Amino acid sequence: MQWQIRNPFDFIAIATEGVDAQIIENFWTHFELSKAETSRLLNISEPTIYRWTKSGKKLDRNYSIQIFELTDLFLYGEEVFENQHNFFQWLELPNMALGGFEPREVLEIPGGLSKVRDLLGRIDHGVFS
Repeated sequence: MQWQIRNPFDFIAIATEGVDAQIIENFWTHFELSKAETSRLLNISEPTIYRWTKSGKKLDRNYSIQIFELTDLFLYGEEVFENQHNFFQWLELPNMALGGFEPREVLEIPGGLSKVRDLLGRIDHGVFS
């Protein structure tokens, strides 16, 4: 990534300038996700992602922020669970703190990302969650 992120508001400034849709492909490649899984997380159809990445489209600000926030969350999750594999396993387990839903399910709903981030923060600080 060619940007310097010093605080969460840098995400907004960068997203307002426009981010190349290729970042979506970089996201699924780095985190070893399927295209289908990535499209569910971003709430964008696979054909739309394909068109955007092939045409070199700049993402709208909201999609740019969403991909930044997901990336930040996944990197934090890897840090908390000490590796990607453990974090992705945790994403698949029903969690009572999330009403019995799997964290991955919660990520797909509005406001879900912050709920999963809060839960990761509690785990990181040793609070039973």
